[in-house]
Amino acid sequence: MATVGSAVGLGNIWRFPYQAGENGGGAFLLTYALAVLLIGIPAMVAEFIVGRESHLNAVGAFKKIAPKKAWGGIGYLGVFTGFMIDCYYCVVTGWTLYYLFLAASDNLLGLSVDQYSIMFSTYSSGVFPPIFALVSVILITGVIVSLGVQKGIETASKIMMPLLFLLLLALAVNSCLLEDSQTGLEFLFIPNWSEFTIDTILSAIGQAFFSLSLGMACLVTYSSYFTDDVNLIGTASKISVIDMGVAVLAGVIIFPAVFTFGMEPEQGPGLVFKVLPNVFSQMPLGYLWSLLFYALLFLAALTSFISITEVVVAYISEAFKISRVKSVILTGLTFTLLGSVCSLSFGPLSGFTIAGKNIFDSLDYLATNILLPLGGILTSIFVGWRLDKKVIEKQLNIKGKKGAAFLKVYIFFLRYIVPASVTCVLVTGLLS
Repeated sequence: MATVGSAVGLGNIWRFPYQAGENGGGAFLLTYALAVLLIGIPAMVAEFIVGRESHLNAVGAFKKIAPKKAWGGIGYLGVFTGFMIDCYYCVVTGWTLYYLFLAASDNLLGLSVDQYSIMFSTYSSGVFPPIFALVSVILITGVIVSLGVQKGIETASKIMMPLLFLLLLALAVNSCLLEDSQTGLEFLFIPNWSEFTIDTILSAIGQAFFSLSLGMACLVTYSSYFTDDVNLIGTASKISVIDMGVAVLAGVIIFPAVFTFGMEPEQGPGLVFKVLPNVFSQMPLGYLWSLLFYALLFLAALTSFISITEVVVAYISEAFKISRVKSVILTGLTFTLLGSVCSLSFGPLSGFTIAGKNIFDSLDYLATNILLPLGGILTSIFVGWRLDKKVIEKQLNIKGKKGAAFLKVYIFFLRYIVPASVTCVLVTGLLS
């Protein structure tokens, strides 16, 4: 559940629907499913192999497996990537907490689309409210992570993940009962190949990588806690299927509602914060469904933020030989400082830009378009080319002729298919 929590997050409930909306619905969904199967699962298993073979944090894992080699830099890259993501992810998670508060206090419904846009812009560009929200998120996360993997993260995941799935199912059933739900479901599940382009493929690969938390050492860290009886391929497959299922359910929730109430699916990143509140305003029992949806969104964001924070905390605690609590405090203070700077980049610091982007967008671009793909490419190359085959055989429990044949295919994917595909995403992101 904890590892599922690291994968399931805003990438599924916020990013997938608007990516599908911008890339033709069903055509994107099918391409995304193939990307998860052919690229996501092999890359995830590679991170699992490194983590369980070492039973160390991301940096220590690569150093142990390849001592006195430059490959240890992959671990540093993963921790740095997680650190960069957390610096702005706490801001977005704070937004979801604020919208949950608005929904719970019945102050969200009854406005127009333009008014919702103004409301979101006014809030996100403010000073104290968004910083208060992100600090609240950091405090909640700090308490959970400081309790450790079993007492803190695992216990929280056992509560939050089932609750998240129950909320998803309730909202999905409600959307399917809406008047024009069939049009929304057809848009999501029936491919429109006239809108299928090379950008659809690249976006699907990028979405698979982002939503599965690949390339940021998250899965290396969590798999370091796996026992020897955990089936890595089976676990990776289950996590990927659950992760993809959550994304599809998010689409089932959003698109029938969008079409029923005359909205457009190509709304981009603002779909959740600027469009859906207007949709809920027009629905029967709108207060209830808006409350459930933003509770769902907050839980998804929080579980991912907890998981990425664990990567940084585990490294600091083990590398500098300090207690987990001290590591959490140090990490939390740093996130508060840099997260506040990211939040203020929408307001008082909006005039400070890097290559035409504010601080928040710059960190997002660096992490999503460069560091995540680069980490995934290097990890796949490391396991495919550098790691001893006997280690892979041991970790995957491969035996017999069928096992040997599978190993050849798997290594081929790690050496060629995964790096080549993700490199295309990386290059596209740099040129965009």
